[in-house]
Amino acid sequence: MFNPYTIIKYPRITEKATALSAENKYLFVVPKNVKKYQIKMAIEQIYKVSVVSVAIVNMPGKKRRYRMSQEGYKPSYKKAIVTLKEGDKIAIT
Repeated sequence: MFNPYTIIKYPRITEKATALSAENKYLFVVPKNVKKYQIKMAIEQIYKVSVVSVAIVNMPGKKRRYRMSQEGYKPSYKKAIVTLKEGDKIAIT
């Protein structure tokens, strides 16, 4: 069974994402194994809007330093940029 809440982890709220919302585009963090059509179906079911297109970006994990000489990585993730039909909006706060 298709559960849209497992497809969409959370909306990404940044300065860039806020600027994109003026163009009717919204950013969401999604699992690494999902496809574009699954993201489209999940957004339409959760927010009751019409999705025009979905773009996916794989964000690599960044190298970080812990303590003196220990190094590690922040986890990598996948983000989806969803474009909505003209007139539709998502209230993300």
